[in-house]
Amino acid sequence: MVLPVVHAPVREVTDDEVACFRENGWATMPGLVDPGFVADLRERALVRLRDRQGRFRNSFVDQAFGQDRDIAAHDEAFAALSLSPELGRNVVRLLVGVDQVRLQVTNLLIKDPAGSHAEGDGHGATVFHQDFPWMPMDRSAMLTVWLALDDVPADMGSLRFYSRSHLHGTLGRSFVREGDDALSQQPWLRGLEKSPPLDLKAGDATVHSSLVVHGAPANQRDRPRLSFTATYFDAGALYTGSAYGQTDDLGLAVNEPFDHPIFPVVGTGA
Repeated sequence: MVLPVVHAPVREVTDDEVACFRENGWATMPGLVDPGFVADLRERALVRLRDRQGRFRNSFVDQAFGQDRDIAAHDEAFAALSLSPELGRNVVRLLVGVDQVRLQVTNLLIKDPAGSHAEGDGHGATVFHQDFPWMPMDRSAMLTVWLALDDVPADMGSLRFYSRSHLHGTLGRSFVREGDDALSQQPWLRGLEKSPPLDLKAGDATVHSSLVVHGAPANQRDRPRLSFTATYFDAGALYTGSAYGQTDDLGLAVNEPFDHPIFPVVGTGA
């Protein structure tokens, strides 16, 4: 993990935002990160993505968006943000019964305009899904910060959420086979309140629980949607030993904490 060499200006979350997140499993956080800092992230992202163009299409996930995993390990500005003590403290405030969190993964995401890809098949919709069913942790106190690196109007593919779906536990994996999205597996979810379309400015973020059902429409604009995500989990979580590409070869001990350099402790409740 690259150590941060710059300071990432992150504001403190409000009590109302904490309450909204805990009730609904997601929340919007306008201006979470300073727009000037985000503008630099955007330029870094464009260089990184240009260098890696065409490397994203090899799974069901890649049909929905391109991803450059562990971007913080390669870029000091993204590392500064993901390891920000202020962001870590925010995450601790949002989660219930958590004193410290670890960084699980960072991701630079791109959703190309629908039908615009060089291969003739731009990114489509991101099917509704939960994040947690894949994870090898023994508890689901985990969330993802989804940061807009540029203005992301709703029709560019900002996230949508089924509010309070996080209260219903693990509902199954998606992105495994055709037709395995959460709504196909659990049709009753449609009875829950769906979040409105969200227009985000650069520096705005949404935050969602690993158990909340979420997805995104296809990008209907003429430019790529750029975003950055950082996922955090309870530092007290224990490793279950379940198969997972990120952890399979790390030598982690089953029923022990994730004490490994790629899962640094980021924030405390102090």
